[in-house]
Amino acid sequence: MSEPLFLDYHSTKVIKNRPAILGCPLDVTSTYRTGSKDAPNAIRVSSDSIESYCPYLDRDLSDYPFADLGDLCLDGLSMEEKLEEIKAAVLRILEQGGLPFCLGGEHTVTLPIIQAFKQRFDQFVVLHLDAHSDLRDSYEGQKINHSTVMKRVVELVGDENLIQLGIRSGTREEFQWIREHGVSGSFQPGQEKTLLRRIAGRAVYLSLDLDVLDPSCFPGVGNPEAGGWSYRLMERFVEFLADVNLIGADIVELMPSIDSSEMSSITAAKIIRSLLLIC
Repeated sequence: MSEPLFLDYHSTKVIKNRPAILGCPLDVTSTYRTGSKDAPNAIRVSSDSIESYCPYLDRDLSDYPFADLGDLCLDGLSMEEKLEEIKAAVLRILEQGGLPFCLGGEHTVTLPIIQAFKQRFDQFVVLHLDAHSDLRDSYEGQKINHSTVMKRVVELVGDENLIQLGIRSGTREEFQWIREHGVSGSFQPGQEKTLLRRIAGRAVYLSLDLDVLDPSCFPGVGNPEAGGWSYRLMERFVEFLADVNLIGADIVELMPSIDSSEMSSITAAKIIRSLLLIC
């Protein structure tokens, strides 16, 4: 495990029914730009620049305890071993009654996390925010990577339990699959009840690829796609999540090295602060 830890209000041990941050610095299959393994540490460092109080939620982290378990050490392991290590760590959090909040790393980390959740929950919705569908069956000869991760997740949870928001990039075949299986959703202020009806009271797992945000407000990602969400829309979405049963989350694909202003790392820290506050 590594230092520093997220803000000042935390435990280094899992707290029952409260979020537990876990760094998963996996960066193996990235194909355009690399560096996501540095994201967990960058987010923690950047959290020193933000307040514990969130004005739009009117909540302060001093009143909402959480744990920060540091980063997993994945150095020297094969890809299979890295994924098993992530799965085992998430299972330990779940067994202790915590809510895993995993910081990637590339988006492939979602697969072992979902595998762990499937051992503890009969059914839950995966709410996937991303610029990219990540629904290829294989990519560059690999069945498990950042471009196939949601296809592997669907095989575990079923297409009826996947809702994708913000998707604006993918192959013709991926978009055809999305239309045929009805996994695409939308989030617009004032239309929250439509999405709530799709969730239908079920437990929700959030997989947040930060490139869902428009690169004009969040440039530090490996594969930026114009036309994404504004930061304000992300705030509204977090407010919406306060009304669902959120059982865990991953926040992935920050590339700190390509954003010299550190604005992307700081923004990621603010989003994570807000997610911690609505649990």
